[in-house]
Amino acid sequence: MDLLVDGVVIVALKAVRELLPIHEAQLLTYLKLSGVKVGLLINFNVHRLKDGIKRLVNGL
Repeated sequence: MDLLVDGVVIVALKAVRELLPIHEAQLLTYLKLSGVKVGLLINFNVHRLKDGIKRLVNGL
């Protein structure tokens, strides 16, 4: 977990060629273990930052 924002959003930061399922699984694990419902997976290795943002929700 890179950032926990106000106890309600976990942010995982990456700088990889492309986001892989393992990155999503890692964030989902953080969400489940912490009890936080919303997470953002942000990849900085893209031309436009908005293309590198993925929102995940833990359904508990």
